[in-house]
Amino acid sequence: MAVRTVRLDDDSEKVLESLADEMGVSISAVLKQGLLALREKRQAGTARAYDIYEQLDLGPGGYALAPSTETRRGVQEVLRRRRR
Repeated sequence: MAVRTVRLDDDSEKVLESLADEMGVSISAVLKQGLLALREKRQAGTARAYDIYEQLDLGPGGYALAPSTETRRGVQEVLRRRRR
């Protein structure tokens, strides 16, 4: 078990103590519950960029005209299409 030292301003300390009193648990228990709640909120509400990308249906190759290894060919193709 790890031991942490945390510095709180006066307002945060009052909130922490009042939560512990209201809930009838220790300050450590309040902090643990807060950490777990923050983790759940983060996992439930925040999608990573990859999660969003994974849901997009861009088809094979997406909208790319050429693979990244052939960037020059892709740029040339875009310029040719614009000239038409």
